[in-house]
Amino acid sequence: MEDRKKRILRAIVDDYVLTATPVGSRTIARKYLPHLSSATIRNEMSDLEEMGYLIQPHVSAGRVPATLAYRLYVDMLMEEGLVSQPDNEAFRAAFVKRVSHLEDVVRSAAFALADFTSYASFVLLPRQESMRIATLQLVPVSRALALLVIVTDYGIIRDTMVQVSEHLDADALYAISRMLSEQFAGRTLSEVQSALQVFAHQSPGDPQVLEGIMDLASQMDRQSAEDQLTICGTHNILGFPEYQEAEKARQLLYALDNKEALLGLVRETGGRELLVHIGPENGIEGMQNCSIALAEYRLGRGQRGTIGLIGPTRMPYASVFGTLRVASQAMNEMFSG
Repeated sequence: MEDRKKRILRAIVDDYVLTATPVGSRTIARKYLPHLSSATIRNEMSDLEEMGYLIQPHVSAGRVPATLAYRLYVDMLMEEGLVSQPDNEAFRAAFVKRVSHLEDVVRSAAFALADFTSYASFVLLPRQESMRIATLQLVPVSRALALLVIVTDYGIIRDTMVQVSEHLDADALYAISRMLSEQFAGRTLSEVQSALQVFAHQSPGDPQVLEGIMDLASQMDRQSAEDQLTICGTHNILGFPEYQEAEKARQLLYALDNKEALLGLVRETGGRELLVHIGPENGIEGMQNCSIALAEYRLGRGQRGTIGLIGPTRMPYASVFGTLRVASQAMNEMFSG
């Protein structure tokens, strides 16, 4: 494509992202390319329409970008390299402030992304099949009742209430915690379950405590064997003019509720740092007018998760990619710490 057509197409996409209204040649000449006449721009727009990059909703209306236009627009952004935006540092500081442990990161990251961008967001926490115990702790709550806390090397924390013998005080529970941590630290959840059966017959430990550990480890093991997808801010998309019609909104909400379809799309990024599925490219019924932008984050031991944003195809892609890159880098730093 000629350079002039590219510049005109880019201007049309930029304006449509801002206004959500068809863009005319006079608008482009006045706001973006004053050195070109309206007639020249109009002729180029006609060519772009014939090439499949633009759509004219009505005879007297301006043009709107087609999926092909957004794809070219994103490809040009990638070729040029994304430029850091002034508000990236402010976003990063606010994002980091909201998260702490691994599962809090997943939940808080999704909420933060949706809140900051006004799009729907998601965070994929991949299965942690090799998750290992870091510490076990028993905290006295009341007589004959303690809080059992298991912390893994991934930062996942689980707790449950367990019955304990009435004669066990805080010091005794601390001693049991230290003994159990020494015994099971570094073992996988499956290994802990198997070892506890042997350990129960050879140790003076409270059988109720050991049973509680076994049950909690089994529950965590089952949960860690599945991909976990957290979606937030689905209501945000309904605020865009593209989804003011009730039927379009209903189809979109139904599609967002279908986590299996989204999981199939976001599990693999092909090793790319940033990726976007534009409109029909996502292959999900009801989301043909949506773009799904993805970024990878590193979880440790070579595992990678995915974060992303879902919005209309007229997303401001440069800003969206910048936001996802900052969020991804922040999560990498938190997990490596």
